[in-house]
Amino acid sequence: MHWLPFAEQKNSPHYDERPEGCAIDLLVIHNISLPAGCFGTPYIDDLFMGVIDCEAHPSFTDLADVRVSAHCVIRRDGSITQYVPFSARAWHAGVSEFQGRTRCNDFAIGIEMEGTDTSAYTEQQYQSLVRVTAWLQQHYPTINKERIVGHSDIAPGRKTDPGPAFDWQHYFTLLQHHES
Repeated sequence: MHWLPFAEQKNSPHYDERPEGCAIDLLVIHNISLPAGCFGTPYIDDLFMGVIDCEAHPSFTDLADVRVSAHCVIRRDGSITQYVPFSARAWHAGVSEFQGRTRCNDFAIGIEMEGTDTSAYTEQQYQSLVRVTAWLQQHYPTINKERIVGHSDIAPGRKTDPGPAFDWQHYFTLLQHHES
């Protein structure tokens, strides 16, 4: 139950165990593109797998020795790759807080949307995100609408993603129709 049956699976080395007894009850939506604003490159995989060539692009110099992951990435075409089992702690949120609880990685699932704060996300991405969300809600029923947030909501001032281009109303409408 900790791997999506409809996603490609790659085992990132960048994760660890969640604290014992810690309930998984938050979904955090992010965005990512490498290089910034470029889509369809292999670099997201490379980053999460710990093999990114920091000389491949000038902006990658800041990624040397960075150890980061998300549970899943949803590409522009709607394809889904899962890097970390949901039972484990992916390293996606960084310094974060939700409803007075710090260290959101402990209790959150992180989903990266291939995109930027200002580039419209594709309909295929929204459809895949709804499919992933519905699957997660079946397995982690405490993840309800109020417990689905953007990275910017748990790290305000530090993070801005998924950004103003993410259509929350459209996403929640699709999710509601999926549930009924």
